Amino acid sequence: MTSDYRKKIIRLKNVWKIYQMGKVRVEALRGLNFFVRKGEFVAIMGPSGSGKSTAVNMIGSLDLPTHGKIFLESHDISYLSESELAQIRGRKIGFVFQQFNLINTLNAMENVMLPMIFQNKCLADRKKRAQLLLEMVDLKDRMFHKPTELSGGEQQRVAIARALANDPDVILADEPTGNLDSKTGKIVMEFLCRLHREKKKTIVLVTHDQYLANVAQRIEYLKDGVIIEKKR
Repeated sequence: MTSDYRKKIIRLKNVWKIYQMGKVRVEALRGLNFFVRKGEFVAIMGPSGSGKSTAVNMIGSLDLPTHGKIFLESHDISYLSESELAQIRGRKIGFVFQQFNLINTLNAMENVMLPMIFQNKCLADRKKRAQLLLEMVDLKDRMFHKPTELSGGEQQRVAIARALANDPDVILADEPTGNLDSKTGKIVMEFLCRLHREKKKTIVLVTHDQYLANVAQRIEYLKDGVIIEKKR
Protein backbone atom coordinates (compact mmCIF):
# COMPACT_ATOMS: atom_id res chain seq x y z
CA MET A 1 0.00 0.00 0.00
CA THR A 2 1.20 3.50 -0.72
CA SER A 3 1.64 6.08 2.00
CA ASP A 4 -1.10 8.15 0.34
CA TYR A 5 -3.55 5.26 0.68
CA ARG A 6 -2.76 4.86 4.37
CA LYS A 7 -2.98 8.52 5.39
CA LYS A 8 -5.66 9.56 7.85
CA ILE A 9 -8.27 11.47 5.88
CA ILE A 10 -10.51 12.28 8.89
CA ARG A 11 -9.39 12.48 12.51
CA LEU A 12 -11.27 13.48 15.66
CA LYS A 13 -9.00 14.26 18.61
CA ASN A 14 -10.50 14.37 22.12
CA VAL A 15 -13.80 15.73 20.77
CA TRP A 16 -16.45 16.82 23.24
CA LYS A 17 -19.92 18.02 22.33
CA ILE A 18 -21.95 19.50 25.17
CA TYR A 19 -25.51 20.75 24.81
CA GLN A 20 -27.00 23.08 27.41
CA MET A 21 -30.74 22.45 27.51
CA GLY A 22 -32.06 24.89 30.07
CA LYS A 23 -30.45 23.82 33.32
CA VAL A 24 -29.58 20.39 31.95
CA ARG A 25 -26.09 19.76 30.59
CA VAL A 26 -25.95 16.92 28.06
CA GLU A 27 -22.55 15.48 27.17
CA ALA A 28 -23.25 13.83 23.81
CA LEU A 29 -19.55 13.18 23.09
CA ARG A 30 -17.02 12.84 25.89
CA GLY A 31 -13.51 12.95 24.47
CA LEU A 32 -14.14 10.98 21.27
CA ASN A 33 -11.05 9.84 19.39
CA PHE A 34 -11.67 8.46 15.91
CA PHE A 35 -9.94 8.28 12.54
CA VAL A 36 -10.46 6.82 9.11
CA ARG A 37 -7.70 6.25 6.59
CA LYS A 38 -7.94 7.02 2.89
CA GLY A 39 -9.62 4.11 1.07
CA GLU A 40 -10.85 2.45 4.28
CA PHE A 41 -14.36 1.13 5.04
CA VAL A 42 -15.21 1.80 8.70
CA ALA A 43 -18.45 1.12 10.56
CA ILE A 44 -19.57 2.91 13.72
CA MET A 45 -22.04 1.03 15.91
CA GLY A 46 -23.80 1.90 19.13
CA PRO A 47 -27.16 1.80 20.91
CA SER A 48 -29.66 4.64 20.87
CA GLY A 49 -28.28 7.55 22.87
CA SER A 50 -24.66 6.47 22.41
CA GLY A 51 -23.74 9.65 20.51
CA LYS A 52 -23.80 8.20 16.97
CA SER A 53 -25.77 11.08 15.45
CA THR A 54 -23.53 13.68 17.09
CA ALA A 55 -20.46 11.76 15.91
CA VAL A 56 -21.85 11.81 12.36
CA ASN A 57 -22.23 15.59 12.58
CA MET A 58 -18.60 15.93 13.65
CA ILE A 59 -17.18 13.48 11.09
CA GLY A 60 -19.21 15.12 8.32
CA SER A 61 -18.33 18.71 9.30
CA LEU A 62 -22.01 19.41 9.95
CA ASP A 63 -21.26 20.78 13.42
CA LEU A 64 -18.30 21.98 15.47
CA PRO A 65 -17.07 20.51 18.75
CA THR A 66 -17.37 22.19 22.13
CA HIS A 67 -13.81 21.04 22.84
CA GLY A 68 -11.25 19.10 20.83
CA LYS A 69 -10.07 19.15 17.24
CA ILE A 70 -11.31 17.78 13.93
CA PHE A 71 -8.86 17.28 11.07
CA LEU A 72 -9.84 16.77 7.45
CA GLU A 73 -6.66 15.49 5.87
CA SER A 74 -4.08 17.69 7.62
CA HIS A 75 -6.32 20.74 8.09
CA ASP A 76 -7.85 21.62 11.46
CA ILE A 77 -11.46 22.51 10.65
CA SER A 78 -12.60 22.91 14.27
CA TYR A 79 -12.85 26.69 14.08
CA LEU A 80 -13.97 27.34 10.52
CA SER A 81 -17.04 29.41 9.71
CA GLU A 82 -20.23 27.74 8.49
CA SER A 83 -19.66 29.00 4.92
CA GLU A 84 -16.13 27.56 4.94
CA LEU A 85 -17.41 24.25 6.32
CA ALA A 86 -20.11 24.12 3.65
CA GLN A 87 -17.52 24.48 0.88
CA ILE A 88 -15.39 21.70 2.39
CA ARG A 89 -18.41 19.42 2.78
CA GLY A 90 -19.40 20.03 -0.81
CA ARG A 91 -16.00 19.00 -2.16
CA LYS A 92 -14.81 16.36 0.27
CA ILE A 93 -17.80 14.51 1.75
CA GLY A 94 -20.87 12.87 0.23
CA PHE A 95 -23.82 12.10 2.51
CA VAL A 96 -26.31 9.23 2.39
CA PHE A 97 -28.94 9.39 5.13
CA GLN A 98 -31.76 7.17 6.34
CA GLN A 99 -34.20 9.82 5.13
CA PHE A 100 -33.48 10.15 1.43
CA ASN A 101 -33.74 13.98 1.57
CA LEU A 102 -34.58 14.30 -2.11
CA ILE A 103 -36.46 17.35 -3.38
CA ASN A 104 -39.86 16.17 -4.57
CA THR A 105 -40.29 18.95 -7.13
CA LEU A 106 -37.09 17.88 -8.94
CA ASN A 107 -36.60 14.73 -10.97
CA ALA A 108 -33.80 12.24 -10.30
CA MET A 109 -31.33 13.94 -12.63
CA GLU A 110 -32.03 17.39 -11.19
CA ASN A 111 -31.57 16.07 -7.64
CA VAL A 112 -28.17 14.63 -8.57
CA MET A 113 -27.17 17.83 -10.36
CA LEU A 114 -27.99 20.04 -7.36
CA PRO A 115 -24.72 19.72 -5.34
CA MET A 116 -22.72 20.61 -8.44
CA ILE A 117 -24.42 24.00 -8.68
CA PHE A 118 -22.80 25.03 -5.39
CA GLN A 119 -19.39 24.06 -6.79
CA ASN A 120 -20.00 26.28 -9.84
CA LYS A 121 -20.06 23.45 -12.41
CA CYS A 122 -21.53 24.46 -15.76
CA LEU A 123 -24.89 23.07 -16.85
CA ALA A 124 -23.45 20.77 -19.52
CA ASP A 125 -21.00 19.21 -17.06
CA ARG A 126 -23.72 18.81 -14.43
CA LYS A 127 -26.00 16.97 -16.86
CA LYS A 128 -23.21 14.72 -18.13
CA ARG A 129 -22.05 13.80 -14.62
CA ALA A 130 -25.60 13.20 -13.33
CA GLN A 131 -26.43 10.94 -16.26
CA LEU A 132 -23.24 8.94 -15.74
CA LEU A 133 -23.92 8.47 -12.02
CA LEU A 134 -27.56 7.46 -12.49
CA GLU A 135 -26.47 4.89 -15.06
CA MET A 136 -23.92 3.59 -12.55
CA VAL A 137 -26.66 2.97 -9.95
CA ASP A 138 -28.87 1.29 -12.58
CA LEU A 139 -31.39 4.10 -12.91
CA LYS A 140 -30.83 4.98 -16.56
CA ASP A 141 -34.55 4.58 -17.31
CA ARG A 142 -35.69 6.58 -14.26
CA MET A 143 -33.69 9.78 -14.69
CA PHE A 144 -36.69 12.00 -15.34
CA HIS A 145 -38.94 10.53 -12.64
CA LYS A 146 -39.62 12.52 -9.50
CA PRO A 147 -39.03 10.96 -6.05
CA THR A 148 -42.74 10.27 -5.54
CA GLU A 149 -42.62 8.11 -8.68
CA LEU A 150 -39.71 6.02 -7.38
CA SER A 151 -39.54 3.14 -4.91
CA GLY A 152 -37.64 3.52 -1.64
CA GLY A 153 -34.68 1.61 -3.01
CA GLU A 154 -34.61 3.73 -6.15
CA GLN A 155 -34.75 6.92 -4.08
CA GLN A 156 -31.80 5.76 -1.99
CA ARG A 157 -29.83 4.98 -5.14
CA VAL A 158 -30.57 8.50 -6.37
CA ALA A 159 -29.26 9.72 -3.00
CA ILE A 160 -26.07 7.67 -3.50
CA ALA A 161 -25.63 9.17 -6.99
CA ARG A 162 -26.17 12.65 -5.52
CA ALA A 163 -23.57 11.92 -2.82
CA LEU A 164 -21.06 11.19 -5.59
CA ALA A 165 -21.90 14.30 -7.63
CA ASN A 166 -18.73 16.23 -6.72
CA ASP A 167 -16.53 13.11 -6.59
CA PRO A 168 -15.92 13.40 -2.82
CA ASP A 169 -13.13 11.59 -1.01
CA VAL A 170 -15.48 10.24 1.68
CA ILE A 171 -18.99 8.76 1.64
CA LEU A 172 -20.71 9.10 5.02
CA ALA A 173 -23.68 6.72 5.19
CA ASP A 174 -25.91 7.17 8.25
CA GLU A 175 -28.31 4.20 8.60
CA PRO A 176 -28.64 4.07 4.78
CA THR A 177 -30.95 1.03 4.84
CA GLY A 178 -33.08 2.13 7.79
CA ASN A 179 -36.18 2.89 5.68
CA LEU A 180 -35.80 -0.08 3.33
CA ASP A 181 -36.87 -3.72 3.40
CA SER A 182 -34.08 -6.26 3.80
CA LYS A 183 -33.88 -7.19 0.10
CA THR A 184 -33.68 -3.55 -1.05
CA GLY A 185 -31.28 -2.74 1.77
CA LYS A 186 -28.96 -5.47 0.55
CA ILE A 187 -28.91 -3.90 -2.94
CA VAL A 188 -28.03 -0.50 -1.47
CA MET A 189 -25.22 -2.02 0.62
CA GLU A 190 -23.88 -3.78 -2.47
CA PHE A 191 -23.60 -0.39 -4.19
CA LEU A 192 -21.67 1.03 -1.23
CA CYS A 193 -19.34 -1.98 -1.21
CA ARG A 194 -18.82 -1.60 -4.95
CA LEU A 195 -17.90 2.06 -4.49
CA HIS A 196 -15.30 1.02 -1.95
CA ARG A 197 -13.95 -1.89 -3.96
CA GLU A 198 -13.99 -0.49 -7.50
CA LYS A 199 -13.84 3.29 -7.01
CA LYS A 200 -11.58 3.16 -3.93
CA LYS A 201 -13.94 5.45 -2.01
CA THR A 202 -13.50 5.92 1.72
CA ILE A 203 -16.73 4.79 3.42
CA VAL A 204 -17.91 5.59 6.95
CA LEU A 205 -21.05 3.59 7.76
CA VAL A 206 -23.12 4.38 10.85
CA THR A 207 -25.51 1.59 11.78
CA HIS A 208 -27.09 -0.34 14.64
CA ASP A 209 -27.18 -3.52 12.49
CA GLN A 210 -24.29 -5.92 13.15
CA TYR A 211 -24.96 -7.75 9.88
CA LEU A 212 -24.44 -4.54 7.89
CA ALA A 213 -21.41 -3.52 9.93
CA ASN A 214 -19.70 -6.83 9.14
CA VAL A 215 -19.02 -5.67 5.56
CA ALA A 216 -16.62 -3.04 6.95
CA GLN A 217 -12.90 -3.55 7.45
CA ARG A 218 -13.09 -2.13 10.95
CA ILE A 219 -15.96 -1.67 13.44
CA GLU A 220 -15.84 0.92 16.23
CA TYR A 221 -18.37 0.58 19.05
CA LEU A 222 -19.63 3.82 20.59
CA LYS A 223 -21.20 4.11 24.03
CA ASP A 224 -21.83 7.19 26.17
CA GLY A 225 -19.97 9.38 23.71
CA VAL A 226 -16.70 7.42 23.54
CA ILE A 227 -15.31 4.45 21.61
CA ILE A 228 -15.33 1.45 23.93
CA GLU A 229 -14.24 -1.32 21.55
CA LYS A 230 -12.72 -1.86 18.12
CA LYS A 231 -12.91 -4.94 15.93
CA ARG A 232 -11.49 -5.87 12.54
